[in-house]
Amino acid sequence: MKELEACHEMENGEVLNIHKENAPFFKAVLYGDKNLTAKLSKRVSCAIKQLPVRVEFTYNYDAEDAIKAGVAKDPTLILDGEIFIEGLMQAEDITKKFEELLRIKA
Repeated sequence: MKELEACHEMENGEVLNIHKENAPFFKAVLYGDKNLTAKLSKRVSCAIKQLPVRVEFTYNYDAEDAIKAGVAKDPTLILDGEIFIEGLMQAEDITKKFEELLRIKA
């Protein structure tokens, strides 16, 4: 698979920063409607492109699944089973959240 440029709408199943083989790996599920989840995935790709992290993106547009997962806001990003981002957060704030996560995991 050819590596896509960062700052783009992530495709279902795509791994951002796949080339960073030794970086921590996370699974992200984006819940919400197609437009809002696309915007959030693009913001995340821009926000973490320089960080030592790999993230696999999947999408779930089913409202019942979202409710079961504890989602209350559209869009929501669940990272490794935990709510991580709710709403269309600014890229700078997304970067800070991931930097904090990486500090905790280190």
